[in-house]
Amino acid sequence: MSCGVQLNIIGGYLYLDNSVTKNGMTPLAPPDVQQQYLSSIQHLLGEGLIELITVVKKAVQEVLGPVSLKQSLSLQELEQQLTQVRQLVEEGCASSKHKSLSWYMMPDEENTLASQACGLTENDVTTIKLLNETRDILESPDFITVLCTCLSRGFIRFLDNMSEFFRPPQGDSNPSSTPDRLSHVSLPLAKIIPIINGQIHSICSEIPSHFVQDLLLIDQMKEFAANVYETFSTPQELQN
Repeated sequence: MSCGVQLNIIGGYLYLDNSVTKNGMTPLAPPDVQQQYLSSIQHLLGEGLIELITVVKKAVQEVLGPVSLKQSLSLQELEQQLTQVRQLVEEGCASSKHKSLSWYMMPDEENTLASQACGLTENDVTTIKLLNETRDILESPDFITVLCTCLSRGFIRFLDNMSEFFRPPQGDSNPSSTPDRLSHVSLPLAKIIPIINGQIHSICSEIPSHFVQDLLLIDQMKEFAANVYETFSTPQELQN
């Protein structure tokens, strides 16, 4: 999502640049700025992801640490455990002054650029402006709402995939509804863990990615992206 926000922001700038350059004016976001700005996504794939994994691992250990590998869990019980993990991670980010969700998505590039001994170039100033605008959006209530919706959609798909492993044996004549039947099927945690690892690999390696396709079909996601682009393709916004 953070990459989508950045692409829509830079898209707004490029839309305006297409107009101003025709009039002989200096572009608002020249190629060097675009490259420096978009390269910040590497933070999420590097330091940000490593830090987030540490936080998630701590939450998993807190929730599932007391559970014996021999203990059996139904799909509903597994969902409850995952919900607790998610709550610990998300509530921890919400209450932290230094580790909001946006921190994992973007580097503190402003401090890095501002500390350069040679001072800031005009492109550096523009990049800082772009990063600050992006950070404001990533910390906005609207973004958090859309992000939570996307996370929920991801967990729904994950649990749907997991349900295939919790189906009753073939030939079971239990006439109860499917959800009830699934609630009676349990697997030891020791068997669930490798299944989860396999699902994560499957979700991340699918081509095309059904998970990404699910996200792109979320109305809130499409509306949010359109609003960001519209905001930053408005001259008054970018000239302030």
